[in-house]
Parts: sequence; C-alpha cells; structure tokens
Amino acid sequence: MSQNPSDILTHCESGVMTITLNRVDKKNSITAAMYGAMADALVQAEADPAIRAVVLQGHETVFSAGNDIGDFLNQPPATAESPVYRFLHGIAGFSKPLIAAVCGPAVGVGTTMLFHCDLVYAGDNAAFSMPFVNLGLCPEAASSLLVPQMFGYHRAAEALLLGEPFFAEAALEVGLVNRIVPPTEANGAAQATARKLAAKPLNALVESKRLMKKGQAAQVATQMAEEGASFGRMLREPAAREAFGAFMEKRKPDFSRF
Repeated sequence: MSQNPSDILTHCESGVMTITLNRVDKKNSITAAMYGAMADALVQAEADPAIRAVVLQGHETVFSAGNDIGDFLNQPPATAESPVYRFLHGIAGFSKPLIAAVCGPAVGVGTTMLFHCDLVYAGDNAAFSMPFVNLGLCPEAASSLLVPQMFGYHRAAEALLLGEPFFAEAALEVGLVNRIVPPTEANGAAQATARKLAAKPLNALVESKRLMKKGQAAQVATQMAEEGASFGRMLREPAAREAFGAFMEKRKPDFSRF
C-alpha cells in the first residue's frame, strides 16, 4: 500500500517540531511508510539543535486506530530495521521532551507509544486500548513492562489481557495522561507546553530526562526485543491468522481450536 506524502505532516516552529498523523479517512491507521516517516522525523529532531521539543498529534476525532492491517499483513515487520521498530526504538530513546495530544481512539501502538512520551494531553473523547491478545498477539513497545509499572498488575492485566477500551478519566487516574481537555483544545495544550519547554535550557531538559529514565532504559530495550521476537513468531501462528482473517472478512474470530 503506497503512502500519501501527506499521511504524516511535520512542521517546525519556535523550537518545536510537530508530527501529525494525517490519515483521518483511515482513522489514522499507520502504514510501514508512515512509521518510517515518523522515525525519520525523530532522527531529524534529535540531530537538529534548533529543535528543543516534539509534539505528536492526531485529529480531534481520532489519534490512531493502530496498525493498518492490510499494509501490516503485506509487509510484516521482519527485523529490528523494520519501520515500526525503527519508530519504537526512536521514540523510546528520544532524548528531548516529547509531548502527545490524544483525542478519540488510540488503539494498539496508538496507546503504547504514549508510555514513551513525557507529557500527554487527552481530549475528553479519548479511548485507549491495547487489544493485542484479541489479535492472537502479545504486547509491544515494552508495554508488558511499562503498563504494569504504571497501572499496577491487576489493572494492567485488565487492559492487556481483555484488551477493552478505557477512557480519559481512567487514564488520568493511573497517570498515563497529565490533563483532560476538550478535544478542540488538546493540540493547543500540547503546543503551549512544548513552547514552555523549548524556552528552557536544552541541556538541562535532556539531562533531567536521561536521569529519570536511565534506571530502566536497558530493561526497556531488552523487553522490547523479547516482545518483538514473540510478536514476530505469533504473527505467523494460526490464532493471529484467524484474527486477521476475521477482521478483513468483517466476522467474529473463532479461537476455539487455538
């Protein structure tokens, strides 16, 4: 599936790079090309001393429906250099402040990427879900480590094993989001915070973030690698094939044989 060049928009102004998911007609589902574009943007932002903060945003009605299933099946991630893993490693290791504005559905990676952001603003219409098990898969983006740490084990089990949506108030309660705002104000709130951060000394921001994250940076990388190996294996197994087949055929999956 080809990527429209405008599926990912990047804009730099006043020390802030804004990365916008702009495939609203497909609920901002993410293709390999879009992952590649976001990974490249993070590399650019990391290297450019004029960029002091990054904002990730979608549309006021939808953040992201997760992977584009058709594209994903045509180009399953095979190596650590696959676009999705380049993006996940890029966001996990990004040294500068990273702010997200999330409205509407945030499915799969649409939620797990948020655990690597420094601040998250949610519209009151935000709906977070990590339905990996429902697709015959396991968590990714080190979420099997980070979700239990943030939520506590039992709430993490509810989110990751059941895969059902939870909403902005619950996300605020467990600490996944910093503030809930009307959907039309979420991107503006993220931009205002990014501009505040961009006015601060960059080396102090970078060092403070490094110190906060260094205690488990190696563990996050190890967990992400193990999840990636399991995810890749499970993607080829019968349960995932049944789940994706059912999705494409718009029917309920039957896991009774798996």
